[in-house]
Amino acid sequence: MPEAHEPLHPHEQLSEDERHLAKLGYAQDLNRSWSGFSNFAISFSIISILAGCFTSFALGWNNGGPAAIAWGWPILTMFILVIGMCMSELVSAYPTSGGIYWWAAKLGGPAAGFYTGWLNLIGLVAIDASVAYGCATFFDATLGYYSSSWAGGYSLTRVFIEFVVILGLAALINIFSSHLLAVLNNISVWWHVVGSVVIVLILWFLLQDGASHASVGDVFTGTVNNTGLFGGHTSGLGFFLYLLPLSGILTQYTITGYDASAHLSEETQSASMGAARGIWRSILYSGIGGWILLLSFLFAVQSKDGVTAGGGSVFAIFGQALSPHVAGVVVLISTAGQFFCTVACMTSTSRMFFAFSRDGAIPGARHFAQLNEHRVPVKAVLASTVVALVLTLPALIKVDIGGAPVPVAFFAVVSIGVIGLYLAFAIPIFLRWRHGDAFEAGSWTNGARYRWMNPLAVVEIVIMSVVGLLPTSSVGVWWNDGFAWKYVNYAIIVVPVALVLLTIYWFVSVRHWFTGPKHTIDPDVVAAFDERTA
Repeated sequence: MPEAHEPLHPHEQLSEDERHLAKLGYAQDLNRSWSGFSNFAISFSIISILAGCFTSFALGWNNGGPAAIAWGWPILTMFILVIGMCMSELVSAYPTSGGIYWWAAKLGGPAAGFYTGWLNLIGLVAIDASVAYGCATFFDATLGYYSSSWAGGYSLTRVFIEFVVILGLAALINIFSSHLLAVLNNISVWWHVVGSVVIVLILWFLLQDGASHASVGDVFTGTVNNTGLFGGHTSGLGFFLYLLPLSGILTQYTITGYDASAHLSEETQSASMGAARGIWRSILYSGIGGWILLLSFLFAVQSKDGVTAGGGSVFAIFGQALSPHVAGVVVLISTAGQFFCTVACMTSTSRMFFAFSRDGAIPGARHFAQLNEHRVPVKAVLASTVVALVLTLPALIKVDIGGAPVPVAFFAVVSIGVIGLYLAFAIPIFLRWRHGDAFEAGSWTNGARYRWMNPLAVVEIVIMSVVGLLPTSSVGVWWNDGFAWKYVNYAIIVVPVALVLLTIYWFVSVRHWFTGPKHTIDPDVVAAFDERTA
């Protein structure tokens, strides 16, 4: 646990943020140097349309094709915006680094907080791993566009080494200072905005000779089934009720991680309003920008069959539509955006790791709750890095489906991240709905709209969490011919096993000593703040 603090007194000259935090039971440990824009910036950077729209594009293409992406993205974005607005209301009331699990514990008790915290942490670490691995893949591809010898020497081992280096660099940057991170995230916003505009302009005005744009009909009605499931058909119940929902993981994965605005709320000025705005604005702007970017990809397709044969990746599109050097520029812009995203993801994860440890919920908590002289949780950063590395080890196994390379391990880590994070979001959203009008809202509120918004958010999360466990190819189904474990979406193993282990841990040990969030200031002082703000 953190070192003892100087006693606080309710009559001390504290800022409004410090007073609100003290009312919630915490002294101002972390450095509150982030502006509202910086808070928005980190969520916008973690959502990162330069990451998810590129790295998980194949999930949309292989499970439905152009139409699934063109229609699915805006539809799911609207559902995710509802989820985000529910979370904005919660962070406005409870702006603490613990974020999601703190809300759950406050509204539902220690057990709700425990499960929420672990789901949130599992999801965050998986997102760290997936974004860093995607960044390594695109970095390697960037070099390949400018060096034929580099492209010819491609190997999974080389990409994994690059992945380890990228994780290490992100960890080092996180260890320096909170102020440096805020600066980098502010730069990241403009890189994402300007970079996305440049890519869109390239795809519309700089196609290579002989290339042309697809028709509106091709983009909005074209379908693909590149999974081998349901006989490869693009009609029938299997396509509409199984494959099309799977394509939605593209959107659900890309627009996630916006809980970073909550995890950084203790470092944000005017957090009750700033963090709430950071969540919903990052979703809205990313949703609009991501749709424009994805439509530009789809209109640049020269051969639907060629993209499908290439595993549904954006590299296949760029190879058809752009000269190698121009394609290299597009991939370089994406790679840099993905690195910014990796750094921001690590920041969010380490703050959650710190806050959960501060409340004693993690083995070795007293170590991970320590801050260095710059008030950065260094050991939490390092632990996040190591776990993300271990989770991605299956990416070293080569997987080809139908002759095309398919990153099954990457898609599995993506699914783990989506399921962990969104289930963690669902618990406090449901609990807030159950509290009804008795919930004490902050300065940002949904008003009476919570009565339909919160249930809708929970239903969407449950459906997409189930979808995230489904096999993504026919050879990943154990009773089909050609089955092998390397094709399996191992989210179906990791998530249930994690829940079983957490349940055993809870009943054998945790329930006897875990009481939820612990105050770092005297309870009598908390009560005094409550009286002064009542």
